Amino acid sequence: MELLSTSLIDWSRAQFAMTAMYHWLFVPLTLGLGIVMAIMETMYVRTGDEQWKKTAKFWMNIFGINFAIGIATGLIMEFQFGTNWSNYSWFVGDIFGAPLAIEATVAFFMEATFISIMFFGWKRVGKKAHLAATWLTIAGATISALWILIANAWMQYPVGMEFNPDTTRNEMINFWDVALSPMAINKFTHTVLSGWVLGGVFVVGVAAWYLLKKRNHAFAIQSLKVGVAFGLVASILIAWTGHGSAQQVADKQPMKLAVMEGLYEGGEGVDLIAFAIPNPAKESYNDDVDPFLFPPISIPKGLSWLSFGELDAYVPGIKDIIDGGYKEPDGSIALSFAQKQANGKIAIQALADYKKAKKDGNETAAAEYKKTLMDNYAYFGYGYLETPDQLIPSIGLVYWPFHIMVYLGGYFILLFLVLAFFVYKKKDLENKKWLLWVCIWTIPLAYIAGQAGWMVAEIGRQPWAIQDVLPLQAAVSALSAKSVIITFCLFLALFTALLIAEIRIMLNQIKKGPEDSH
Repeated sequence: MELLSTSLIDWSRAQFAMTAMYHWLFVPLTLGLGIVMAIMETMYVRTGDEQWKKTAKFWMNIFGINFAIGIATGLIMEFQFGTNWSNYSWFVGDIFGAPLAIEATVAFFMEATFISIMFFGWKRVGKKAHLAATWLTIAGATISALWILIANAWMQYPVGMEFNPDTTRNEMINFWDVALSPMAINKFTHTVLSGWVLGGVFVVGVAAWYLLKKRNHAFAIQSLKVGVAFGLVASILIAWTGHGSAQQVADKQPMKLAVMEGLYEGGEGVDLIAFAIPNPAKESYNDDVDPFLFPPISIPKGLSWLSFGELDAYVPGIKDIIDGGYKEPDGSIALSFAQKQANGKIAIQALADYKKAKKDGNETAAAEYKKTLMDNYAYFGYGYLETPDQLIPSIGLVYWPFHIMVYLGGYFILLFLVLAFFVYKKKDLENKKWLLWVCIWTIPLAYIAGQAGWMVAEIGRQPWAIQDVLPLQAAVSALSAKSVIITFCLFLALFTALLIAEIRIMLNQIKKGPEDSH
């Protein structure tokens, strides 16, 4: 594989990151609002109260606006695997393409089928049939997220595959290993729950605005009750899945964990940082500069427990991972970067020698080269890296998003608990204007938390397109950097226009209020 310019790689990364971050402004609200509106319609069917129907229809309109724009950004993002990352698509398309194909043929068509009934079937089908269509619509959206997240989890933890040197491609050998890997299950639950949290925060924030304006009181109280209960449950569950995510990362992506905590030198019984500021003057993993500007405020042995469930468990730091020599969770001894790099180069050379031997008809030599290749294939990607510093993701772009996400997660739980007290104890929430304003300004914080989570997941696994198998410089398409810059600017303008349009339409819908509601 030909290695291409740094400029091309950076702009291709920037374009995909920009597309993904815009897309993730729409997806989580779809996942969260879908459940909220389905719960509200369920209440309507159970009680026959027309107010619940009006409330459900209002949130359904907001859902539809967000859903439509989310599809547009998602389609463009998937096309980039072929345009900007064609080497990646060639190398692992047999595996990565399977979940995407299932998502398109099953989940997407499921959404498309039932969403029409949901929006236009109020007077055409019975109450229960319409309710079923509503639940099936959000089920389709969630199943769609499932297959996308399975594909992403496989990039983080590639399993169920075997490399075929004749085609220079990885081929799937066990579909269920890919679909049911622990990384995939945890990523799905954690990511979907983040959408549920946003849905709860969004509903609560909009309802608070109505209370501040002293209008649509019944609608606002109904929305608050559902949003608070839903958001509180989701916030507690996401803390639990966050713990599971940390364990998966500790086991399968130790460098990501070390960067999340700014941990340069590990050990047994490692503390978990509650608050610290990374030192921007620290430029290398092996210099003598202190990693933090002041001694961290830490939870004793917290990182060891969070990672492995044991207070005295060994957690490797950045320097340990590069130097190797420590015992890994499976009992093996970790290789150094230099050893992995050497094995990777052996694998790359063995592949070239194998192809030449096959072309020359020398089957005996080809078999020997194939064995050498397969013995070293686990480190194939390291052969494209030149220095150990390439193995270290940006500390600031992983450390801060991780901690911001954690801080906000705790804040959401506290906010929902306070709101639950006022809402369910029938306290005078309408006169607590400061709390209502807090609810409104929490909406952007929920978006920030979701974006921070994806920054940790994706920047934290750099430099890999596929963990340990394919680095970015071997995955990118052979394009001119200029063409990527042009499309980056076009997509940025398009997505910004779509976002502005969505915000304006949603704000107009919110100002208009639920139909015939008082």
